[in-house]
This record gives sequence, structure tokens and C-alpha cells, in this order.
Amino acid sequence: MSVPVLLLEAAGPESEVLARTAAASGHRVHAVTDAATLASYSGELRQLLAGCLVTDFTRPGQTVADITGYGRRIGARALLTVNEYLTEVAARSCAALGLPGNDPDRAAAARNKALMATAFEAGHVTMPPTTVVADLRELQDLHEAGKGGFPCVVKPADGAGSAGVTVVAGPEELEPAWHAARMAKVMYGMPRDVRVLVQEHVHGREFSVESVTQHDVTTHLCITCKHTTDGIHRVELGHTLPAQLPAAAERALLDQAGRAITAVGVRNGATHTELVLGPDGRCTVLEIGARLGAGHIGVLIQHALGIDPWRTLWDIALGRPVTLAPAPGGGYATVRFLTTRQEGQLVAVTGLPAVTRTVPAARVRAAAGSDVGPATSNRGRLGHVIVTGHDPRTVDEQADQILRQITVTVAPGGRT
Repeated sequence: MSVPVLLLEAAGPESEVLARTAAASGHRVHAVTDAATLASYSGELRQLLAGCLVTDFTRPGQTVADITGYGRRIGARALLTVNEYLTEVAARSCAALGLPGNDPDRAAAARNKALMATAFEAGHVTMPPTTVVADLRELQDLHEAGKGGFPCVVKPADGAGSAGVTVVAGPEELEPAWHAARMAKVMYGMPRDVRVLVQEHVHGREFSVESVTQHDVTTHLCITCKHTTDGIHRVELGHTLPAQLPAAAERALLDQAGRAITAVGVRNGATHTELVLGPDGRCTVLEIGARLGAGHIGVLIQHALGIDPWRTLWDIALGRPVTLAPAPGGGYATVRFLTTRQEGQLVAVTGLPAVTRTVPAARVRAAAGSDVGPATSNRGRLGHVIVTGHDPRTVDEQADQILRQITVTVAPGGRT
């Protein structure tokens, strides 16, 4: 049955897939965005939409009122977002419209990491020792009082995509890390939380847990192994799923993810929980997002598990019962991101593999002539390759071999 649905932001890889999935089901998709982002919508995306509400995200209270009014006028039957910055707005709008969503009173804790730390403590979630500071002097006083050791992680309270996150090795690096956290941009010019988090750096292997929740009942789809850079910036260079782990490690990761989901009030929808598994088996939650994992994790889930996360999310938003079971036989999928160590203007990316059954995607998103450089956040990635198969080791080895065959040519200069 064709019904009107609301999508809070239709721009972006995951959002566009959601829009196409709803339109393919015959639903009338209405987007919510701001004027500047609407101007970037492609002609193809605009044709998918039955309507569009242009609002001002810098005024969250008014935005919720705008969405509520628009949703009532069109008779919206569902509201969704996979945009990190709009998850709180989505929860509040769902509550106002009487649609399936998350707890509006706790939704900010899934977006703001200072509030998240408080929610995790109340919910008995294992997290790194965390201190929230309001200014640079307070950060320096923390160190001088001997209350903060090294290495530590300094990050913005309201950041996303690893932007403004620094691993600090010594006191001389605190001030640059503070400024990096404060300079991290948020989307839409939304109001900033100027506070900064200082966390103990947790050593171990990084994973994420991909989950969906309906009526407070959570199903964990899989555990994802994360490939990240070393150094002061920890940019995600790849994801592989489902991770192959001993049963005890898997139980520890899923238990902590479940606690985190409950702590931030997720009732209906997807979650992406980032964790570290230490050498001693101790599991620590770094943060959680009340959304599907970005970085093409949804695509990996489709290829490896045979589950359509986009259709699942719409079914949950529409209040329809969902049944989640991986396809028989099982599979694996990985994504590797293209980066460069050189700073300058992008000349070309060569050596990309042909798209095949086992390499379903190989794309460059950075345009020739654009300024590029070493990635300090996920936005600095230049493109990606996806590899699928039935053996995890073979999939990872093929992906690594493909990366070795790709050449990124950069001309010195740019970034003036």
C-alpha cells in the first residue's frame, strides 16, 4: 500500500538508498532538509521525491514544529533518518506525530557524547574513564593536577565521523588537540556544544555492533571488524563483516552493545555501537549512534547476510513486524577506503578493478582537481572498493591486493 513517508535528509549515500527503497515500494517520499543542502540534490533524487520541507536546522525547536506540521498535512505514516546530526530531531518529531521512534527525552544522549557518557554511567555500560571540560584552562588544570594520563583521546562533545578526534601522547599535544576538537564542524550550522571530552585511550581491537530494535526488542545483526589508521587521528580505512570471534568475545561485545542501546533510549530503529576488545577480553564501548552504520556498512550487510537493512528500517518506521534471519550459507563482505598521504590537488586515481560479482563496487568520490591530503577524519576518504565472498580470509586478502594495485596521483599545491 502506497503511503506518505518522511525522510530527514535525502542527501548522502545511505539516505539516497533509503529514498530509493521507499519509492520502489510505491511510497510517497517527502524529504526534510535545509535550503543549502536542497540546492545540492541531483535531478534524479528530486524526481524520487513527492515533496520537500525546507527548514532551518539551526533552530531545533522550530524544526520539530515544522516537521510536525508538515507531517500532519501530508498524513505521514513513517519518519526516518540515517543522518547522525538529525537523530534527536527525528525522535522528537516521531513522538509529536505518534509514529514509532526512540525515547525523545533520552535521544540527545545518542548524539551528544557528554550526555552519552552520563547515560552510559547510569546504564552500567563499560566505557573509558571520561572527563568533560568546558575550556582549555580546565583541560590544562586537569593535567597539572595529575588527573589525566597519556595517551588519552580528546574529542568534541557533538562531533561525528572522527572529526576533531585526537590521540594525545603527551602534554605538549593537549592544546592543539583542544583546538582541533573545537574547530570540528557540525552540519547545517546547528548549535554547538563547546565542551570537549577527555578519555583514557583504550588499547585493543576495534569493532562495531550493527543492531535493529523494534518495540524495545533488539536484534544484533552482526559484529563488524574495523580497520583504522594509527597516529594521532584514527580514521576508518575499512570494515569487514561478520567478524569471526570466539564465543566469549562475541558475548561480551553484544552484551555491552545491548546495554548502550538501552541507556540512550533506542526503541525503534538501527544502532551502530563502536567498541574496543582488549587483550584481556574486556569490552569497552566508545560511543553509539542511533542510526545505521555509515561507510557502506548497510551494503556490506546486504551482500554478506542477505538482509535488506533499508527495507527493514522502513518496516520498523511503519510499525510493521520484521523478521531478521541471515541467508543460509553465510557470506562475508569488506569495504576498503582510498586515501592519500600526499597533500595537493588530485590528478587521477588509476588501477580500479572492474565491477564483478565479487567486487560489486569500486568508486572514486573525489573529483580530479580537488584539494586532498592525509585523512584526519572520515570525510578525507577519496573513494572505496567492496569485496564479497564466502571465506573471510580470502575476502580480506583480495581487498588488500586490490588496494595495492590502485594508484592515487596528487600534484603538489592546493589547500591555500
